[in-house]
Amino acid sequence: MNALTRTVVMLALVCCATAARADELSGKQLPGKQTDFHSFARYDFQHNDRKCIIVAPQSPAAGNPWIWRARFFGHQPQLDVALLKRGFHVAYIDVAGLFGAPQAVEIWDDFYDHLTETYQFHPKPVLEGMSRGGLIIFNWAKANPDKVQCIYGDAPVCDIKSWPGGKGKGAGSPGEWKRCLNAYGLTEAEAMDSQSPKSHCNPIDGLGPLAAADVPVLCVVGDADVVVPVDENTAILQQRYRDSGGPIEVIHKPGVGHHPHSLKDPAPIVEFIFRHRAITEEDHAN
Repeated sequence: MNALTRTVVMLALVCCATAARADELSGKQLPGKQTDFHSFARYDFQHNDRKCIIVAPQSPAAGNPWIWRARFFGHQPQLDVALLKRGFHVAYIDVAGLFGAPQAVEIWDDFYDHLTETYQFHPKPVLEGMSRGGLIIFNWAKANPDKVQCIYGDAPVCDIKSWPGGKGKGAGSPGEWKRCLNAYGLTEAEAMDSQSPKSHCNPIDGLGPLAAADVPVLCVVGDADVVVPVDENTAILQQRYRDSGGPIEVIHKPGVGHHPHSLKDPAPIVEFIFRHRAITEEDHAN
């Protein structure tokens, strides 16, 4: 049996083994108030006093894949809608005001356990973070590198010193900077010191475990972004992640600022996700 045939057989086995889980999920009642999200069923509910949302596909794909949206739910939803059409669930829990700090990571840990244990969601979600959503997706992924299929950051904040700190080109936000420091339990001096024991909480620092797990990263950025400057955020993340041996791709939008987010046609992002989903499913079969 050659390598290609072996791969096809293993993926077929995974599909057969997980089809029952998808059927089980499709018959399980999701919680909360049901409304419409681009012709898909949206459920709003509370989990441990946090606002949560799940959007269900019409028919869950084998393995119950899902994309975990961080912040700004529903903004530029073209990727989420494309994945819903392919059988993905979309999930969200509100961690606003925590800037990806350890408390936010703990909240995500609990929500991950809830979704994977109660609804049998796939053990490796796709993470999606727009703007300040980059803080939580990268920090949670660093803490849980074995639980991530791949990461999609869209104009992501990767360094709190850049935003909300405003310690570089960007203006930042003085009020949000104070709230950010409080959320992290940092003084400004500690936040500015990359050698501080607490610096691993900043997304651009402590990337080794994530790179060692070979978690693929895709960032989509506007090269004219003055709110979250690329050279202070994604460019540093890209260089450090590559230096650590991690796989990362960046799609540049020349002349585009912080907005609009995403791509008008999300096909390149979908292709990235499905390319790495196939690899993940093969590893899972082994």
